[in-house]
Amino acid sequence: MPYVSPLFPPPYYAVIFTNEQVEELEGYSKMAEEMERLAAQQKGYLGMDHARSEQGITVSYWKNEEDILAWKAVQEHSLAQQNGKNKWYSRYTVRVCRVEREYSWESNNAIDE
Repeated sequence: MPYVSPLFPPPYYAVIFTNEQVEELEGYSKMAEEMERLAAQQKGYLGMDHARSEQGITVSYWKNEEDILAWKAVQEHSLAQQNGKNKWYSRYTVRVCRVEREYSWESNNAIDE
């Protein structure tokens, strides 16, 4: 389910993962939920946003690059990455960015769901 993370005090880092999936996705949802749960337990993790249509995007937020590299090396994450290449994605791109500033806006007319 898409959502918007709270704001974090800059600077921090964003890992932007964009992808296209294949048609057969058995086991994907369970893996994605587990990776989100596991990422939230890692040092330096700040939050995550994601959305999916024909293409998917997940943005995870981290305090620094060292924490990102540590997350990349977590065994379960490495296995999920390999399964993504072998089973679920036709292509993907990862971008690591330093966030220098941020701002947001929210309508006063927002409707509670």
